Amino acid sequence: MQQGITIVGLGPGNPKQLTLEAQQVLQETEEIYVRTRRHPTVASLPTGPRLCFFDHLYEEKETFAEVYQEIARQIVELGQRPEGVIYAVPGHPLVGEESVQHILALTRQQGIGVRVVEGLSFIEPVLTCLGLDALDGLQIVDATELARLHHPCLNPDLPALIGQLYDRPLASDVKLTLMNLYPDGHAVTLVRGAGTDQERMSQAPLYELDRQPDLDHLTSLYVPPLAQPSSLEAFQDTIARLRAPGGCPWDRKQTHQSLRPHVLEEAYEALAALDANDVDALREELGDLLLQIVLQAQIAVEAGEFSLAQVIEEIDAKIKRRHPHVFGDVAVADVEEVLHNWEEIKREEKGVHSVLGGVSSALPALARAQAIQKRVARVGFDWPDADGVAAKIAEEMVELRGAQGSKARERELGDLLFSVVNLARWLDVDAESALRQACQRFTQRFSGMEDLCRKRGLTLSKLSLPEQDALWEEVKVQSRKS
Repeated sequence: MQQGITIVGLGPGNPKQLTLEAQQVLQETEEIYVRTRRHPTVASLPTGPRLCFFDHLYEEKETFAEVYQEIARQIVELGQRPEGVIYAVPGHPLVGEESVQHILALTRQQGIGVRVVEGLSFIEPVLTCLGLDALDGLQIVDATELARLHHPCLNPDLPALIGQLYDRPLASDVKLTLMNLYPDGHAVTLVRGAGTDQERMSQAPLYELDRQPDLDHLTSLYVPPLAQPSSLEAFQDTIARLRAPGGCPWDRKQTHQSLRPHVLEEAYEALAALDANDVDALREELGDLLLQIVLQAQIAVEAGEFSLAQVIEEIDAKIKRRHPHVFGDVAVADVEEVLHNWEEIKREEKGVHSVLGGVSSALPALARAQAIQKRVARVGFDWPDADGVAAKIAEEMVELRGAQGSKARERELGDLLFSVVNLARWLDVDAESALRQACQRFTQRFSGMEDLCRKRGLTLSKLSLPEQDALWEEVKVQSRKS
């Protein structure tokens, strides 16, 4: 009799696919513990041995994790008997079998030997059904694990196989996760009962995934790659090729410092798209901004400074660290408390004790003024209402009028602008965006004045101020109508 723990793979569901080794082990034992009776191969197991199932645990436990932990505990306990234990699972013991992973972890801790009798997994018959080569970048993920994510851990440029899509509620969760990466109408393929007499395939758009009938524990989902390269990895390779020998002379010549104006320019163009509420332009400008980020990272890779993976690792850890109310057990009452916690954590990280220590001096002046005022307001250093700010603006206007000399006027004008930014904060207006939009409006209206002058045979510079004012008002009215 086999001593210790022997884990046997029952294959994907067709009894003919049970290995000779598995058949021998199962025929020579008196007792077989089977994870679930809901597997086609179970009906063809040898009639001599006593069969014991763990299906009752699925009703008794609240989660699958608890079920598999309990199965592992019992199997390890049974394995310490003189006769040991035979534990049979669907497919291959090391493909999508959480109970087996728990068993292996416990036996490693206790120094107990485990024999794994391999079986054909669900993957091989699915590959045959789809005509796929698994080495052609195939990604394999469990449906339950995928459903827990908000964004799929998949490369859209490579094919993906999702196993154990056992019911419609799970399919709905998987669909929502996948639609964060793939288009709603992306054609996917369902494979049911691969390798069995009931094998069948059907295709559907992604958004209809949870409307498909007959989903069960033998159902897999195939997600083909997108038609065009869309992954961050593909884009990194594109940029690396530009920088490689034989690449683009301009890109190869760039350094961290030479790209500074381009980073700033692309950031402002993205802001302009946001100001215009132009989604198509925003998509394009975010791509241009991403180009600058990946190009900077590639230059750093070549210099041995850091990689894009390290950039992502650091920001991911920072976001999780600064959101303990999401990724930890901290409770918050409102947005203000979230911001307060953020600043406290940030100061601790950087070893900065001043409320203003984290405000970057590289920000544009208006944005920096607004950031400073927001920070000090969080510790109570603020006006009681907007009227107080308006009074301060009036006071600064008086002081500006009385200022003598350019330095004094510069100082008083700076105080006035700072107070105006404070008023913008009280009005819940972003001062930087407001001024950008004002510049854009002025530019459009002034261009409109120039157009009218050309149409009427006038020269703008030769018009009197009242005539220019009248023309301005005319353009202003037209712009409001449009």
